[in-house]
Amino acid sequence: MRRHGFLIDMDGVIYRGKQLVPGADQFIGQLLEREIPFAFLTNNSQRTRRDVAAKLVRMGIRVTESHIFTCAMATARFLALQKPRGTAYVIGEGGLLQALYQNGYAIVDDDPDYVVVGEGRTFNMEIVEQAVRMILRGSKLISTNIDPNCPTSQGLRPGCGAIVAMLETATGFKALSVGKPSPVMMRAARKELGLATDETIMIGDTMETDILGGVSMGYRTVLTLTGSTRQEDLVRYAYRPDLVIGSIADLSDEGVYEEAIGQTLSLAARELVGAAI
Repeated sequence: MRRHGFLIDMDGVIYRGKQLVPGADQFIGQLLEREIPFAFLTNNSQRTRRDVAAKLVRMGIRVTESHIFTCAMATARFLALQKPRGTAYVIGEGGLLQALYQNGYAIVDDDPDYVVVGEGRTFNMEIVEQAVRMILRGSKLISTNIDPNCPTSQGLRPGCGAIVAMLETATGFKALSVGKPSPVMMRAARKELGLATDETIMIGDTMETDILGGVSMGYRTVLTLTGSTRQEDLVRYAYRPDLVIGSIADLSDEGVYEEAIGQTLSLAARELVGAAI
């Protein structure tokens, strides 16, 4: 039986704000029951994977740290391959700092190999000015993601992409972004699950990150309409998802599930899935 697995965005797909998307827990429960590999992908570098897993568990999604893959993890692993045991000046919070530590990086305030930018609400102009001077002296600018804003319960706030844009404008140097839709993160997450390209399905609500990242990597893509993208928005894009669904709960339906899987399942596997659902 041929394998398949899922890379799943969270905000706008599994939950909206503090509210679970109805039926999301049922679908994830089915994946766990059938031992179908999956990972939640997030472009938020603030939280550790343990924090993210704990949030999902509180919402009724019974997952562990092993099901979480963050842009902070992707960034730290990438830098460890580029320059093992390097140094970084970090504009960000706990999730990014821990990921860098775990991958052998030291956090410094002078002459770092990299200036690494993630989400955070603690930065100020003094921090930005220091980063600018470091970049102009030769430190490489790395962004955990390009998202210009982040949704909160109070509304939008500036995201990593907004902070990075300020540094790019001030220095004239372009940042390398590692999070979605970068192939660095999309490939690393797939390999974490042990899947081949044609066995991987990306589920997301954002065309510019989730769907673009999946399309660029040759994954099958499923767009949910419970987040930032509406059906009428699709005409603006030169690329399209393989499947558009109202909600991730729709994948609990046998026919919709099989359409999402496409040719990754043999006939025998489809019968198994049908029996499970």
